Amino acid sequence: MTPPPPTATYRIQLQPDFGFAAAAAAVPHLASLGVSHLHLSPVLEAVPGSTHGYDVVDHTRVRGELGGEEGLRALARTARGHGLGLVVDIVPNHMAASARHNRPLREVLREGPASPYAHWFDVDWEAQGGRMLLPVLGGPLGDELEHLTVDGDVLRYHEHTFPLREGTRDLPVRQLLDAQWYRLAWWRLARTELNYRRFFTISELIALRVEVPEVFDATHGTLLRLMREGVVDGLRVDHPDGLAEPGGYLARLDRETGGRWTVVEKILEDGERLPAAWPVAGTTGYDALRHIDGLFLDPAGCDRMLDLFRRFTRVSADRGGQWATTVRHAAYRTVTHDLATEVDRLTREAAELCALEPRSRDHAPWALRTALCELLVRVPVYRPYVCGGVDPETVLTPAAAQDAKAAFTVADEARAVDAVRDLALGRRGRGPRYDAFRARFAQTSSALRAKSVEDAAFYRHTPLLSALEVGGCPLAPAVAAGVFHAYCARVQRDWPSTSTVLSTHDTKRSADVRAGISVLSQCPQRWERLLEEVTEATARGGAPAPDAQLAWAAWQTLAGLGPAADPGPGDRRFERVEPERLRRAMLKHAREAGLFTTWTEQDAAYESAVDAFVTSGPCGPPGDAVLRFMARLRPHVRANVLGAALVHLTMPGVPDVYQGTEHEYRALVDPDNRAPARFGPAEPGTLSAEKERLTRAALGLRAEHPEWFGEGATYEPLTASGAGEGHCVAYARSGRVVVAVTRLSLRLAEAGGWRDTRLRLPDGVWTQLLAGKPAGKREGNPVGKPVENREFSGQARVAELFADSPVALLVRDGRQRP
Repeated sequence: MTPPPPTATYRIQLQPDFGFAAAAAAVPHLASLGVSHLHLSPVLEAVPGSTHGYDVVDHTRVRGELGGEEGLRALARTARGHGLGLVVDIVPNHMAASARHNRPLREVLREGPASPYAHWFDVDWEAQGGRMLLPVLGGPLGDELEHLTVDGDVLRYHEHTFPLREGTRDLPVRQLLDAQWYRLAWWRLARTELNYRRFFTISELIALRVEVPEVFDATHGTLLRLMREGVVDGLRVDHPDGLAEPGGYLARLDRETGGRWTVVEKILEDGERLPAAWPVAGTTGYDALRHIDGLFLDPAGCDRMLDLFRRFTRVSADRGGQWATTVRHAAYRTVTHDLATEVDRLTREAAELCALEPRSRDHAPWALRTALCELLVRVPVYRPYVCGGVDPETVLTPAAAQDAKAAFTVADEARAVDAVRDLALGRRGRGPRYDAFRARFAQTSSALRAKSVEDAAFYRHTPLLSALEVGGCPLAPAVAAGVFHAYCARVQRDWPSTSTVLSTHDTKRSADVRAGISVLSQCPQRWERLLEEVTEATARGGAPAPDAQLAWAAWQTLAGLGPAADPGPGDRRFERVEPERLRRAMLKHAREAGLFTTWTEQDAAYESAVDAFVTSGPCGPPGDAVLRFMARLRPHVRANVLGAALVHLTMPGVPDVYQGTEHEYRALVDPDNRAPARFGPAEPGTLSAEKERLTRAALGLRAEHPEWFGEGATYEPLTASGAGEGHCVAYARSGRVVVAVTRLSLRLAEAGGWRDTRLRLPDGVWTQLLAGKPAGKREGNPVGKPVENREFSGQARVAELFADSPVALLVRDGRQRP
């Protein structure tokens, strides 16, 4: 019998400093929160020292640095003893491209295409003279020769080791290098010369071909065994868009696991749907994140922030001023520069396929390449799925093809666009070569979208940083209550066991940081005046920002981090943000934006200016003004923090709680948000204590009554009436739980508060779980219900509903309304 889906999961980021034993020690605390499963980051053997585990090197072993298989089993036993199961992150798309640690890759490098492992990796053996390019050298080969040494049957280069082809160890160095099945090369050649498929543009991660049954068996055997033995209960699938056949892979995974709960890291654009044919419970939840965050954004304020951003930065449309133009500009740069080698391979394969039929011949390679680039930059989603009920016209549209043809001067040469589009849609022929091209086009599209949107445009077009998470919609970041309700109803109907998230190991800013930034959408004029003040103060201090876009992002980031504590009387000085945290985040911001410095073309003078500005501005005396400003907004940040948390924990789907976020959790982009987890009691009277109490109450209800929230549950929007009706978002779950949260609390306060606003409750007597002082659990009080609770029925006054908190969690006790 297939186990039921989780009621709630808790994500733990495993690493050498926080392994299975540390996770086991945290189990009592996590079980007390009310989650049903621990969600573990990848557990298989990875590159030594890896803090994330996505660089797998051995699929047959549980990672020794975490405690090995016995450590995982001990964790599972401890978890089971507290009623918890385990969900594990699985990485089917890639491995670490480390010859030293990756045995299958090492054998391929030793034996070439004849190796029994050669079919594991997607290598273009026709390129590079039949050798695999390894872009590992710190400089051109001639400059690095002195660092290459032969040691027995291996070739050493600093910490790297490479196997030698049989019979070549005694050759002179030049002949030895040329005699290998690989070519050691300067790392900069990866962009144009690499001939193995990689993860996005990360050459250190080599893609796997799990569509090959033997490769699937070898790379999944250990985890499937652990599932059969009851150690692991469910799976999170990392990056399915990178696979050749995601639908086929997921179908086999479903068969092998017996239909266990599985979610996929599929990024859905606004309006995009998960392929209905996929046998999964849903996504990892970025679509839910977008809708939750958008609920707490003021649409008019978002427009005002966009205007202010443009005036403050004076940035051109293609470098951040206009969203669509910025994305297109970034996409062109990515597809012609960062993904040049991938496009070269697509071009060659397209030419070969066109040559098979007389009607499709005579397209020049340059024309096919141009057509490929023009179509790829116009794909509006991460991957153009053209099967499983998805209309191909919605992903590679005729309109996009027509626009792509504008790049050609001669109309007849523009027919190359039609040829490429037909190949990408599977309309030109049948067979392995056509299928391979279609898959490779889709895989390249996914990498292009990730690099040009997530890792470029999101760092250039930054009117409101809180709207710039994976899957975000910067064109329309605010989400109306009606749109949110419609989304929740669709999730409950179609994907009731999908995962939902607010913070993850990949979010650029944690949910509570975003909650603070989102308040700015309610007071853009005040933010404008503050920016003028701190900009002038920083300039007087002698370290102005190197560019206005970086300054804009840095001040917003500081606002999101906010003061470390509530303000005291007078003009007190606040504890400042640790400079290194903010410097590291802003340097990453600048490199990802790629406007003045990049990861591969670093401008030392510019980066030094970033460091000086962050230190003397946001982390110096001018930053105190921002901290004072945010301290005054603390009640409204609190409303956003608690509102988003309660919605996340009670909406349709399975909430995934990121480590530490049961408390107030303010973290920036990795590595800041991947620090080893810390667990401990929250200080009484703090927002952390309030958030933990809310978490325990909501998850406790889910644990006690999964039927109120799961696959057979219902979702019913509730409507308030009165002066503040637009600021109360409420819904009922299965007629037994009512959730109400305050939306745009600053605007509400400015408008005079709730006054006569009322919320009509479903029939029954409703008890507020979050009122009064919290009590400990005891018999008859399993979720720590308050000693001083309030009861409501009929038309509840919203001011009373929110008397103690900007959020309300009500449970019907079964009595009839008087």
